[in-house]
Amino acid sequence: MLSFTDAPSPNFNARRGPPDMLVLHYTGMRTAEEAVARLRDPAAEVSAHYVVDEDGSILKLVVEERRAWHAGRGAWQGETDVNAASIGVEIVNPGHEFGYRAFPEAQIAAVIALVADIRSRWTIPDARIIGHSDTAPERKQDPGELFPWKRLAEAGHGLWFEPAAERIAALGASLSPGDDGLGVIVLRSGLHRLGYALKPGGDYDEETRLTVEAFQRHWRPERVDGVADGETRARLVGLLQLASAESVTGVLN
Repeated sequence: MLSFTDAPSPNFNARRGPPDMLVLHYTGMRTAEEAVARLRDPAAEVSAHYVVDEDGSILKLVVEERRAWHAGRGAWQGETDVNAASIGVEIVNPGHEFGYRAFPEAQIAAVIALVADIRSRWTIPDARIIGHSDTAPERKQDPGELFPWKRLAEAGHGLWFEPAAERIAALGASLSPGDDGLGVIVLRSGLHRLGYALKPGGDYDEETRLTVEAFQRHWRPERVDGVADGETRARLVGLLQLASAESVTGVLN
């Protein structure tokens, strides 16, 4: 059984139903103490259910049956009140603003164990284990490209897909900001089907670029530039197949 330290936050309200989504964040502040203080400050009006420190220790701020205030404005798979539908986990890391760095082994092991523990109590599909940036590509980057999403999926939590070279080659040239036409229509439609709030359309506009960037932070972390090259699109196609098949492992090669 996992060990938690209670650090209650007053920042929560009632849920409308059981959670079926899990959102991972980084704290994005200079220290863990600073982040926890903010998450427990009534004036801040933010919180999370859990905070996982770099040494693997876990704080419990809000009980899972209550709606914590971690996600803010955003959407996933048509759900626009992400807080109402989700459990929020803050992972201590300074983030892109204060010196983004790799997540320590003890911390990642604790996150994986925590996700497994949460899923033992609630029905949370792999396709609804996401990052904060997935819900709000226009304003969020966390937990970012250094978070080991592949390892989480290999442990049985979330989706991951690595396409073969021939699948990448079959998709042809990259799609970039300013492009339009059928390829962009297919791209935007696919991102929308996976869960992003981006609406189908034929223009590779700024919203499309930011959504592709968010997708890459999660599912193609080696390249985070907002350009939908063949590998980015091949990964999207594979993830859509996985999401519809509900793979046992969440991993498809």
